[in-house]
Amino acid sequence: MAAILIGGGQRRDRSDGVVRSVNGTYKEQMPELPLLDRVAILADAAKYDASCASSGTAKRTSKGGKGIGSTEGSGICHAYAPDGRCISLLKILLTNHCVFDCHYCINRKSSNVRRAQFTPQEVVDLTLSFYRRNYIEGLFLSSGIVKSSNHTMEQLIEVARILRQEHDFRGYIHLKTIPEADPELVRQAGLWADRVSINVELPTVAGLTRLAPDKNITTIEGAMGGVREAIVEARDARKRFRHAPRFAPGGQSTQMIVGADGATDSDIVTRSSRLYGQFGLRRVYYSAFSPIPDASAVLPLKRPPLLREHRLYQSDWLMRFYGFAAQEVAQAAGADGMLPLDIDPKLAWALRFRDRFPVDVNRAPREALLRVPGLGVRAVGALIAARRHRRLRLEDVARLTVSLAKLRPFIVTADWRPTLLIDRQDLREVIAPPRAAQLELFAA
Repeated sequence: MAAILIGGGQRRDRSDGVVRSVNGTYKEQMPELPLLDRVAILADAAKYDASCASSGTAKRTSKGGKGIGSTEGSGICHAYAPDGRCISLLKILLTNHCVFDCHYCINRKSSNVRRAQFTPQEVVDLTLSFYRRNYIEGLFLSSGIVKSSNHTMEQLIEVARILRQEHDFRGYIHLKTIPEADPELVRQAGLWADRVSINVELPTVAGLTRLAPDKNITTIEGAMGGVREAIVEARDARKRFRHAPRFAPGGQSTQMIVGADGATDSDIVTRSSRLYGQFGLRRVYYSAFSPIPDASAVLPLKRPPLLREHRLYQSDWLMRFYGFAAQEVAQAAGADGMLPLDIDPKLAWALRFRDRFPVDVNRAPREALLRVPGLGVRAVGALIAARRHRRLRLEDVARLTVSLAKLRPFIVTADWRPTLLIDRQDLREVIAPPRAAQLELFAA
């Protein structure tokens, strides 16, 4: 494809007239791309951000003729991409121009991609237009860093301010904030948004230093700490003053990339646990590294299996809802620090610590029942409620689980005791027999 240099370190391809960045120097596009083309570019660029759930926010509604939008009733309409990622809301970038050069990012300044940008008013108009057509119930807005961190943060805040103040928009707003921006700007974002998030990017400091040289862990964690303080202060103020302003009622979240560096699953689980404890995060999201065009030589050539991302989410669930400590989840990993892909981490932990089993469902405390493979939080609650009235049999437990075969070696009921099953050397194969390897699509 022929191209001509246009100055400022950019080039325009003769075929479509689109300006592409060569060295990351920001420049307004000439000519301006049509709106639909920009929507296509910036919505596609936003697909790499996984942290777009809308749970935990305050309830607001436009019922009664006030305002527009809602976070309750039918709720946020979630959609899913072909790779399984949640892409609910109007999920879009303000711009994919960026002055940073993170190796793993398709929008880095040295990447030869089509660049586009919206004005704040255009994002507002899109959000309202999509909402009125019943396509969305809210907005997830992120951005590349254009001109400076403060300039970009001001643009993001302006979108949320216009929606809330000028249109009385009561739907969900999630703003991806920029840790390098002035702390006061980040605080302003929390006053307009339901949830704010700051990406830690990579699980380890070494990985961040190597793959994102423009970013600094101290700056990132400092911004996250500032958001936590603002959330706590706002909650305390609401207890004392009914009309005190809310600050990010949906909390804050973060995202880390899995498989771009050498971090093990144990490293990732340990880091996530620390983030939850130190910053009171609502969620940590995991995004499997996806190879990008014109990738840096320091990146892996292949993406990690998506199943690894799934196992990390299961581990995250164990820490958040099942009472597992990070070191206990890490014990489910192998000697290489990686969680097994063929079985879930809860089963892997149970197989390693068989001396904790079997557990008597009629006597065991809730904490012990939550560690039984195949029993979820609701099932455990139902078992505890039912056993107050009668002794539970195996058939009673079977009604509360999908796989009784996974449960049988680990529980005792009124009519069942796994006398020899728990000690079988081949128990793993009995519970989770290996599946035949599947051929990759188009493989010979």
